Amino acid sequence: MHVELFTFLYPQIMKEVRRALCNASADDSKLLLLSAVGSVFCSGLDYSYLIGRLSNDRRKESTRIAEAIRDFVKAFIQFKKPIVVAINGPALGLGASILPLCDIVWASEKAWFQTPYATIRLTPAGCSSYTFPQILGVALANEMLFCGRKLTAQEACSRGLVSQVFWPTTFSQEVMLRVKEMASCSAVVRNHIAL
Repeated sequence: MHVELFTFLYPQIMKEVRRALCNASADDSKLLLLSAVGSVFCSGLDYSYLIGRLSNDRRKESTRIAEAIRDFVKAFIQFKKPIVVAINGPALGLGASILPLCDIVWASEKAWFQTPYATIRLTPAGCSSYTFPQILGVALANEMLFCGRKLTAQEACSRGLVSQVFWPTTFSQEVMLRVKEMASCSAVVRNHIAL
């Protein structure tokens, strides 16, 4: 099954992605391909939308937003089939934070990764305060999470966040070729550690 992310995430989009994951878990597909349309993989949460929603009942909206993010992340953690991610461009915030919750991440040479949580005075999301140090090492994870350091696709690959980087002009073809190869193999069930 193939699911495409929207540039920005907000509760309704996260709910749609969760629904797609639920549908994919029940169908006969062997894996899920997560990608995006356009030149940006995902810019993370749409903070202007979220701030606008907080003008009414801040406590109620804050709780609703926090629950939407929690349920979104939980859907990735609990998904039993392999999740393959194709990063065609920038992956920011929650768009980058969910990557360690997936099984294979392939990136275009044009992709880059950033979690600017501290610069906008937010705590890291998507289990990134746990997963990033495990994958990237404590020093680099801290730079990303506390300083907003940006990683190129090659840096992300050399540190283990991305498994392969492809040339932008052949990126889609490379991804589809590998996805078809994976789908022809026997089904693999993921084992998850509760985060």
